[in-house]
Amino acid sequence: MNTNSAHTTLRSSAEVSTESRGCRFCNTPLEDVVVDLGMSPLCQSQIEKEALNRAEVFYPLRAFVCRSCWLVQVHEHVSGEDIFSHYAYFSSFSDSWLEHCRSYCEYIIQRLSLDRSSFVVEVAANDGYLLQNFVASRIPCLGVEPATNVAQKAMKKGVPVINEFFGEETAKNVVTLHGKADLVIANNVLAHVPDLNDFVLGLSIVLAEGGTLTVEFPHLLNLIELNQFDTIYQEHYCYFSLLTLQKVFGAVGMRIYDVETIPTHGGSLRIFVCHNGNEQLETRKAVEQIRSREIDGGLTELATYEAFADRVRQLKWRLVEVLAGLKRDGKRICAYGAPGKGNTLLNYGGIREDLVAFTVDRNPFKQGSFLVGSRIPVYEPEVIKEYQPDYVLILPWNLKEEIMGQLSYIREWGGKFIVPVPQVEIVE
Repeated sequence: MNTNSAHTTLRSSAEVSTESRGCRFCNTPLEDVVVDLGMSPLCQSQIEKEALNRAEVFYPLRAFVCRSCWLVQVHEHVSGEDIFSHYAYFSSFSDSWLEHCRSYCEYIIQRLSLDRSSFVVEVAANDGYLLQNFVASRIPCLGVEPATNVAQKAMKKGVPVINEFFGEETAKNVVTLHGKADLVIANNVLAHVPDLNDFVLGLSIVLAEGGTLTVEFPHLLNLIELNQFDTIYQEHYCYFSLLTLQKVFGAVGMRIYDVETIPTHGGSLRIFVCHNGNEQLETRKAVEQIRSREIDGGLTELATYEAFADRVRQLKWRLVEVLAGLKRDGKRICAYGAPGKGNTLLNYGGIREDLVAFTVDRNPFKQGSFLVGSRIPVYEPEVIKEYQPDYVLILPWNLKEEIMGQLSYIREWGGKFIVPVPQVEIVE
């Protein structure tokens, strides 16, 4: 190619690609790239010591937006069965998340007047982090969890769990064996579902006619406005707005009747969903208010996503500049956390051990391993006291207040924090 020609147009790999796929919800051809994060491994996995000299598989990490329903999504390069049958994420290792769930259970029991005659089902019950509160309140409950290692942790806590992937077939089995649920909970799981329509149909089947489904998910509007690009990775197939989910649930005869904003995961929505035939639950004003905010925020305009992609590039460049500058000055840098979002951030930025010596995590399942792609080692949190870094890069930035509280002792040697999102910030 003659790059000196005045007529030459350089195109990205995403533009050159001839692969075409349909929207996960409505099957409209996906043509518009929200952001291209290059090649990335599975971000919710890790590398064990004995595998350090083996090759890793990297996949194109591009988010697309559907012009018809405005669902933001990545292509499915790896099946959900391969990713979630054995999972490295345990919800119980975050104190703030456990408190959030305890508070939710107390609130929803009162709001829906749940008692010992009620039945609660949680889809993606993980290690029993939430349902343990219903067990303590003696409210009958059941978890559905596909990851065997995680489901076993829940069962040891006395939480009844079915170790299966959820969808239409599993929902029918639950109803046959246990009946329909007065409350169905699906927290931060919709993004992990490759077959969105089958999953949502399952939710409609297991929910009683007069029941409520609550769903929590990171809000797409915050992802765009606050540059939360690192929440995009292969294990997160979809990124949701309220206006899109109204269409998704509407397709199976369900209606979003209320919505709340909550601070988790960088800013999320909690929606309340019922069957269309449930006339006792009126649609509240908050639904239209959030929907209007999304439209005003440009979620139905391609220019919004183009501007987001440019900000992401700028943020990456700034983070690498800051880290490289500190290293040139002889500063010691480590990281805190080994979340999926951290792996997206590090791999997109090309950040390796030469810039970040190691990271630490409270999850024993991750300690002693290495981060995918970057091969940065993961240690127990106590190593920070031994190393005495000048700077700690907080990878799970959504938990920055909790983490800075846990590591407040770094002030003893003048240590500081680096928060990468929504903008690179050094916190003294």
